[in-house]
Amino acid sequence: MLNKFAKGLLVVAGLGLGAQAVAAPTNAELKIGISQEFETMNPLIMTMSASAYMYRLVGRSLVNLTAEGKWVPQLAKEIPSLEKGTAKIVEAGGKKHIIANWEIIEGAKWGDGKPVICQDFITAHTIATAPTVTVGEKEQWTQVEKIDIDPKNPKKCTFTYDKAKWDFYQLAQFFPVPTHLEKAIFDKYGKQKEGYEKNSNYVRNPTNPGLYNGPYVISDVKLGSHVAFAPNKNFYGKQPNIQKIVVKLIPNTGTMEANLRSGTIDMISVLGLDFDQALAFDKKAKAESLPYDVHFVPSVTYEHIDLNLDNPILKDVKVRKALLLSINREDLVKALFEGRQEVAIHNISPKDPWFTKDPKVITLYPYSKRNAGKLLDEAGWKMGADGYRAKDGKRLSLVFQTTAGNKTRELVQVYLQNQWKQAGIEVLIKNEPARVFFGDTMTHRKFGAMALFAWVSSPENSPRSTTSSKAIPTAKNSWSGQNFMGWSNANADKALDELDLEFNAKKRAEHVATILKNYTEDVPVLPLYYRSDISVTPKNLKNYKMTGHQFYETNNVEDWNLN
Repeated sequence: MLNKFAKGLLVVAGLGLGAQAVAAPTNAELKIGISQEFETMNPLIMTMSASAYMYRLVGRSLVNLTAEGKWVPQLAKEIPSLEKGTAKIVEAGGKKHIIANWEIIEGAKWGDGKPVICQDFITAHTIATAPTVTVGEKEQWTQVEKIDIDPKNPKKCTFTYDKAKWDFYQLAQFFPVPTHLEKAIFDKYGKQKEGYEKNSNYVRNPTNPGLYNGPYVISDVKLGSHVAFAPNKNFYGKQPNIQKIVVKLIPNTGTMEANLRSGTIDMISVLGLDFDQALAFDKKAKAESLPYDVHFVPSVTYEHIDLNLDNPILKDVKVRKALLLSINREDLVKALFEGRQEVAIHNISPKDPWFTKDPKVITLYPYSKRNAGKLLDEAGWKMGADGYRAKDGKRLSLVFQTTAGNKTRELVQVYLQNQWKQAGIEVLIKNEPARVFFGDTMTHRKFGAMALFAWVSSPENSPRSTTSSKAIPTAKNSWSGQNFMGWSNANADKALDELDLEFNAKKRAEHVATILKNYTEDVPVLPLYYRSDISVTPKNLKNYKMTGHQFYETNNVEDWNLN
């Protein structure tokens, strides 16, 4: 999550367009508004939610997590299990491993008609584990030591895992890539840093249908404008009802509603409308009998601020705690969201079975200007006559970044900037387009001090990629990993390792509690709120169901119907 984002502010310009009659969309074409441009359609490289949202239109993986939280087979005939004997724990070299048998469904093909085979997973694994290739979560690939192919059936594979992990079957992001198209590219450029990424067919020739195995293929890409999708005639499942889908980029979330009312778009994706806009539009839609449904679904999305722990000021935990104590998060969610989003206390959502708010387990930071000031005084940052704190002649000043054009985030920034000013902390706002912010600034840990964005995951998902010290992106590991803070905690690392190998659910929860204890004590992140996912659909859209997690509703796009 991959995957990471937030939302914006209502702009009233253009509301008069509601008086115009806009025809209901049909199965001939559906235009979807999205606020963030994707960084790549290569499933091995993508980290942005916008990419994942669109990729689910064109790509499938071995398994998927439903909206109800159930793991189901997708490209696989069935999910291997220890109970059925299709997976087993073996010991070799004094270490326990899992060997699991996977079989790809017979009808699975790439868009050019070539079959999806085990070799496509081997090619993906080879590319994703290469030291020269940047992957958001390397662990999901390195957990598989090798893949063997049944000599009698190229669709039967045996996965050998390096550890006996309880969640070995949860391979929803273990995507194949077409060997017949991508292997030659990797063989030619794979030894160069970012050589494969820049020369992949997903970059050079993204409309090649052979790159995709889902219900659609990409028919047109115009960066900064739109991505168009056409039905994949070689899709293994039922043919989609909608004959053309266009995802339109509208980076300024404040203009999303005007585009909807004018008919430029027919619906707004989960990565489009701002929360306060959605609240206001929902009221108007009901009052004016507009032909739209506004969906609010509690999600596992976690809006927060990453702190760069390499920053000399933020190395001091007292400063980090003071930053959190000096913001009134309860007032923030009331002021901006009418109290309909919950204050976050750590990185695990109330929708997750691993969630806890037990003060015996975690450290809580209720708003207190007094306690914040006390900690800053202890850290040597004294209040000056100009209203700002300073130490050794240097002002307490921090750069605060997020995605430009996202109105809610920009409002949140201003709100927090004012609160920190009252505590004597100068905060300088410096925002960037989402493509730059996520594709470069965060990936390469270039943010100076504070970065506001969101993580979207799934229930009972190990936080390894964002909290393990091994997941700190560096030049040495080709900037793989999503621990952008640079947080390193031996106790958390140990609990993460134990979590992966624990088959007892109660004990897994205990390991998560240890991680949360250290996470909340060290404050590498400022938690803000748990998000609700929002989308707007035309009333005639049937079989549309939001998931509230990182495996988006586009995963069932073939069921959508506008008749």
